[in-house]
Amino acid sequence: MFDIRGLWTPKFAITPDMGTATFGSCFAQHFGHALRDRGCKWIDGEPAPTDLTAENRKKFGFGQFSGRTGNIYTTSLLRQWLDWAKRDQVQPDEYWEKDGRIYDPFRPNIEPDGFASVEEMRKMRDITVSSLNRTLRRTDLFVFTLGLTESWMNKDGGYEYPMCPGTVAGEFDAEKHIFVPQYYDFIMENLLKSIENLRQRNENIKVLLTVSPVPLTATNSGEHVLVATSLSKSILRTVAGAVAANFDYVDYFPSYEIINSPVFKGTFFEPNLRSVNPAGVKLVMENFFHDLGLPDLAMAAPASPSKASQDPEEDLACEEALLAAFEPDDSEGR
Repeated sequence: MFDIRGLWTPKFAITPDMGTATFGSCFAQHFGHALRDRGCKWIDGEPAPTDLTAENRKKFGFGQFSGRTGNIYTTSLLRQWLDWAKRDQVQPDEYWEKDGRIYDPFRPNIEPDGFASVEEMRKMRDITVSSLNRTLRRTDLFVFTLGLTESWMNKDGGYEYPMCPGTVAGEFDAEKHIFVPQYYDFIMENLLKSIENLRQRNENIKVLLTVSPVPLTATNSGEHVLVATSLSKSILRTVAGAVAANFDYVDYFPSYEIINSPVFKGTFFEPNLRSVNPAGVKLVMENFFHDLGLPDLAMAAPASPSKASQDPEEDLACEEALLAAFEPDDSEGR
């Protein structure tokens, strides 16, 4: 099964010298790491200060994606970030306070100890928004990994949070924080608007969609988490496939299938049956480069191996994984 190839026939040429930006859920970070480590032109649109250690670069959200956005799990959250970058939408004034420190509701884990002031928080987010806009103007290939269909919104403001308020920081208010399960039409609309936004800013940009193979940590749907995961991934996979089938500048790469297909017998999950192990990440990236006709990169050892190639779970920044801390004592998976 490790010899399976030809799962993907690329729709358009992707070469190592194409400026590639990666965003989305946790698994998108593997693509960024693989491209960077193999000497491809991965765009780091918001590089870390040069004197920051590798440990602190990860801790403060640098180098995980092509911008310091944190995880973008849904197409609606992607659209929100792109609208901010294009200045089509005003950023909300909301901020969270905890133990005298300030947290960004839209990047709650980007500063683990919080910001010193509201002004600092807003200034740092505006740096990310401006960097995102510049990054997209020089991007040839935009890789986005769809991750979740469950979201939390501000009822009055109509904007979305990456995490339920009160999990990482902030306080949950049932009067203004609402759970929104996302379905096909809503996800499709926001993905199409996001791609339109990208193409308005850069008419030559290509889009490569993937679906995260990582199961949900928890669900607010009322269903068992296994059932909720199946629904979520099925919808995301259908949306990604439909969009890729209808636009010649959008393609889909089957990282989800490589990890989750029955033919692979669950081999690529860690003992917790959620985290993708190094063998799975390796096979995904081997198939990616091999199907592009880049066999040297498919089999090459990373030029400067990141911890992701050895311990992917430890290296990835995944806010959603923090929900494991809220697991009920009866462990019923709800």
